[in-house]
Parts: sequence; C-alpha cells; structure tokens
Amino acid sequence: MTTGETTGDISSPGFEPGSGTVLEAGSDARIYDQGFRRYDGPRTGLDGALRSLVKHSLRQALGLGRSARYKLVPLPIVAMAFIPATGMIAMAALIPVGTEQFLPTYAEYYGTVAAAIYLFAGLIAPELLCTDQRTGMLGVYLASPIDRPRYLLGKAVAVFLLLLVITLGPPLLMLIAFTLQSQGPDGLVQWLEVLFRIVASSAVIGVLYGAVGMAISATTDRRVVATAAILSMIPGSAIVTDILVGDGGLPDWLRLFNVMFLPRALVFRIHEERGGWSVLDNPTWTLWLAFAAWLVVCIGWIWFRYRRLLVRR
Repeated sequence: MTTGETTGDISSPGFEPGSGTVLEAGSDARIYDQGFRRYDGPRTGLDGALRSLVKHSLRQALGLGRSARYKLVPLPIVAMAFIPATGMIAMAALIPVGTEQFLPTYAEYYGTVAAAIYLFAGLIAPELLCTDQRTGMLGVYLASPIDRPRYLLGKAVAVFLLLLVITLGPPLLMLIAFTLQSQGPDGLVQWLEVLFRIVASSAVIGVLYGAVGMAISATTDRRVVATAAILSMIPGSAIVTDILVGDGGLPDWLRLFNVMFLPRALVFRIHEERGGWSVLDNPTWTLWLAFAAWLVVCIGWIWFRYRRLLVRR
C-alpha cells in the first residue's frame, strides 16, 4: 500500500452496519453496506409462473425479441392463412352481386389453408418442446415452482393459442367483413350461431393438430426430426387411409385414422354443411369418438414421455 491510500474496514470508526449508506473511510476508499433486501413487489404465485411460461413460449415460437432469421418461417405461414380470406373479402366488396356462389363456405375455407395449418403445427410444437429438452431449459423451468404437469399445460396452451391465430383468425375476419358489407348472417341470433360454429371448428382443428404435434415432439429432442415426422405423419395418414378404404375396399371406419381430414370432417358436421365424409359411412358420433381417442392417446403418450424424462440442469 502506497502512502496516502486508505482502505475501508468494518472496524473503522464511523461504520454503521445496516445503515444502507456509503461511509467515507478516507480520501479514496469507500465502504458499501450491502445487506439483504426483501422483495416487496407483487407475488403472483404458480399462476403467475404459468402465465410467464405461456407468454415466453408465444414469443419464442413467433421469434419475437429474437433476430430476423427466427421470424422467417412462422410469420409467413401466418400470412399464408390470411391471404385467401383477404382475397375473398376484396372480391365480395368489388363484385357484391353473385359472389356467394364463388366463395367457399366457412367450413370449406379450412381446406384452402390446410397446408398452412399443419405446417404451423409441425413447426411450433418442436420449437417449444424439443428446444427446451436439447438446451437444458426444461431443467431450469422445473427448478422453479413449475412442475411437469404445469409445464406441459403451459406449452399446450401456447401451442393452442398459436394455432388459433390461423384457424380462428381468417374465418372471424371474413365474418366481420361480410357483416359490414351486409353479406353476413341475417339477425343477431344467426350471427351468434355462425360465430359459435366458427369458434368450435377452430378449436377442434387446433386441439387435434396441437396434440399430435406435441406427442411427436415429446418423442425426440431433435427439432428437425420432430418437424419432419409431423409433416410426414399428418398427410401420410390421409394417403394411407384413402388407399385402404378407397382402393382396397376396407371398412369405412378406417378413415378415422386419417388425422388430416378427421377435424375437417367434424367442421362440416359443426356447420351442418355437406362435405367431407358421408354421414351414412361415418356417422357423426364415430367422428367425435375418434377425436376423443386421438386426444387420449396423445396426452397419455406425452405424459408417459415426460414422467420418465431425465432432466438435465
């Protein structure tokens, strides 16, 4: 120590522990009293932790707050789902007379954006589940008050909300736009009925595609593998069942394994429109039973995988 330098010492005269002030111990030296400070902010508990998990998952899947390369895939897919609806609204506005026969119904609209829906499902579920497993973030989450059931619930809510963007957003936009153009349902009761059918249809598609995507993503920690498996399994199930039933002459109930068209067939039944599979070949109750069976299998497999999953921290 050179001449003229001094150091602070807790035994120095004038030091007051717990005072929270800075005490001069010399011309250059200072003593900082650093003690424990209690957190006096809002305590949101487990519900707040769950909300934070959902919020972070939504931002992660859409690439918000990240570099531009993370936005190159999800945001264009969202735009793909809205472009047909925007074109139909413009057609109805420019050529209001006789456009009804050229525009698809609300149930038929999902067929025009089917590729965008299952592409989105094939990307967001692996992004939210596989990334956490591979980077070790799952262990960080489970080191907090969030346990495995709440973690899976938060991820499922995020996947469902993201799928609602492209399943509910475009039909809802069409309904509002057609109503403003006086081409929507007649009367408040009919309008609310159509709204309910749109919400129910969007939920059916989002829940099933989200469950299948999460089940496959829970099987591996490699995002590319999970995405490839989802994008192969969903249309692949349609090809296989069509061959077995259409060309092979096997029973019609095998169509219930067609995970790509099963929710769309339910959408036609919800809107009470003709389309999809014949009611005589596949009654409505069999479609709902198959829908429930798919959910039970997917949820059971997800829990089986995560209950045994070794967490790295």
